[in-house]
Amino acid sequence: MLIKATLKPGQNGTKKLEQKYGDRLVCVRYRYDPASTRPYTTVELIEDDAPRPVAPVADAADSLPPDTQRLGVRVEYWENELREQVKAVGGIWRPRQKLWEMRYVDVVALGLESRVVGSQGDNP
Repeated sequence: MLIKATLKPGQNGTKKLEQKYGDRLVCVRYRYDPASTRPYTTVELIEDDAPRPVAPVADAADSLPPDTQRLGVRVEYWENELREQVKAVGGIWRPRQKLWEMRYVDVVALGLESRVVGSQGDNP
């Protein structure tokens, strides 16, 4: 089926359905079945909105094991060979920070611990 229009409550074409379903109405879709040449109107409703207890969210970096944490590493532009090694182990260039993002185990394997940039505003 093809979707011809998706309308939010309050738009033209949703008034009657909004009166019928009230605040539970999320959207109205007008669909068309080219095989049977029939139009269909479907609605999306909120079935339940009970509050759910929220567990405290731990910092994502702190919850990772040390060997899978991703760190920012500074590699200068002219260090071509080192840059290729970083790429080979899966390093990701982050242009905004001008850092390579790497796994901790790869940083240790390449001996780049002294080049790790901390998150306390060490970025240039």
